Amino acid sequence: MQSAIPYRTLGRTGESVSSIGLGGWHLGLKHIDEALSFRIIRTAIDRNINFLDNSWDYNDGASETRMGTALRDGYRQKVFLMTKIDGRSYAEATRQLHQSLARLRTDYIDLVQHHEVLRYDDPHRIFDEEGANHALVDAQRAGKIRYIGFTGHKDPHIHLHMLDVARQHGFRFDTVQMPLNVMDAHYRSFGHSCCRSW
Repeated sequence: MQSAIPYRTLGRTGESVSSIGLGGWHLGLKHIDEALSFRIIRTAIDRNINFLDNSWDYNDGASETRMGTALRDGYRQKVFLMTKIDGRSYAEATRQLHQSLARLRTDYIDLVQHHEVLRYDDPHRIFDEEGANHALVDAQRAGKIRYIGFTGHKDPHIHLHMLDVARQHGFRFDTVQMPLNVMDAHYRSFGHSCCRSW
């Protein structure tokens, strides 16, 4: 049975992705059967969900490993695959990226995001001369990743600070990920503080 999932253009990528994505965190939980997670991933793809979200640190890598297993047999070519890293240095970002590539069983990842930019010093560490963004740019040039983004979940002011620091370094992110929901307006609102400033 085919479902009519709406698609949207993702950030500055120009890529068309399903407006409903499949998150990877719960797929690697110890009490979730591996066969069930495999079935969830393939059923979602078969029903036209093509945006898959994951992270290097979800469940000590089990989430990426299970997703990589499910993406065999031609399923990798049907999806826009995103994962996240939390390494802030060049060396650590490179190490995490290579682990993610291996776990996901792919030669390239469509989108890699700097994960959980939560502190005011995170942007400066990421854009340091030996910082993580240089590692992602080098990986992009090498064809290991296609797009670069970042996530922020706690404070819209830090989110905006990340964008300012990126501008200072002449860099524009392809995507940004932030929490927006019906309860957002009540505490550190990303809708009020962030979106109006872009």
